[in-house]
Amino acid sequence: MSSSMSASSQLNKTVRSHYLSLPQGGLCQVTYVWIDGSGEGLRSKTRTMESEPSGIEDIPEWIFDGSSTSQARDTNSDMFLIPVHMFRDPFILDPNKLVLCEVLKYDRQPADTNHRHACKKIMEKVKDFHPWFGIEQEYTLLGADGHPYAWPSKGFPKPQGPYYCGVGADRAFGRDIVECHYKACMYAGIKISGSNAEVMPAQWEFQVGPCEGIETGDHLWMARFLLHRVCEDFGVIATLDPKPMAGNWNGAGCHTNFSTDATRAEGGLEHIEKTIEKLRPSHAEHIRLSDPHGGQDNQRRLTGLHETSSIHEFSAAVANRAVSVRIPRQVAQDKRGYLEDRRPAANCDPYAVTTAIARTCLLEEEEEGDILSDLEINELE
Repeated sequence: MSSSMSASSQLNKTVRSHYLSLPQGGLCQVTYVWIDGSGEGLRSKTRTMESEPSGIEDIPEWIFDGSSTSQARDTNSDMFLIPVHMFRDPFILDPNKLVLCEVLKYDRQPADTNHRHACKKIMEKVKDFHPWFGIEQEYTLLGADGHPYAWPSKGFPKPQGPYYCGVGADRAFGRDIVECHYKACMYAGIKISGSNAEVMPAQWEFQVGPCEGIETGDHLWMARFLLHRVCEDFGVIATLDPKPMAGNWNGAGCHTNFSTDATRAEGGLEHIEKTIEKLRPSHAEHIRLSDPHGGQDNQRRLTGLHETSSIHEFSAAVANRAVSVRIPRQVAQDKRGYLEDRRPAANCDPYAVTTAIARTCLLEEEEEGDILSDLEINELE
């Protein structure tokens, strides 16, 4: 067996398919999915229900051992899983479900990495703006040995240039995974809108959206879960590290596109420009929320090289990928549409990122103070 493939991926899939084809006797498997204490890892466990749930309200709360996920201590380790969004299960098929959950502590306050709780309150506050988000999730495929997938075991592949949207065995590494993940997302009901090979070899991207408000984070987190599960079947690893390879290689981001009724309407470019000016003075805060470690991961990526801006300065321009915020050329021509925030890292929490954008761009200053005081239990610090 190749060291680049995991042991579990070598199990006999024909034998597996026999068992998966057995009837379920009217029962339903529901897999609960949640974010762990790292703020970027995902966990899951499955229970049997006596019938197929018709909606999220049919799925009961559950508990798990938070001491095993870096979310609690041994002496008080039970934590609550609160179902918030249900999807179809593309691995064991209908009627089985995947359920995204929020995590609450023993006192039913949000866990430290539960940024959805705050995001939902902010999105409810700004709902009349109809904020749309589209997220471009970049990731890198690694072998089970941690080496970039299909890279030479010694040395490096040819320099960047032919890989972006590339076609051919010497340019596109791991397309089977990309296509299987795409179909799995469509089956699950995730609003996946595209995919492409990225600039670094073995690096890919998929896009989720447009989604409105809280739905953005829900769909991206479940799409990430599906990516890791598909990669598990193929015996490789998908990393969201913002700079998986040092040197003259592109990093991985999570570019976040943002629009409102006003920016999408006739003459919306003026509103986009005003929005950018609101983002400018809050640059440091948005960088702090651009990855799970307060912007430290992003320091390796946002260098001003490899299609990034400098982490230390805010910048904006039309059709320029070396800035903090880009206005796409088509948007500038149409004079309406959306802006692209290029700062978030691949491993960002989309709840934290979209909350920050909505708060900075849509809440009046006096309102913002009121909202933040309400959210001290889950302050995004």
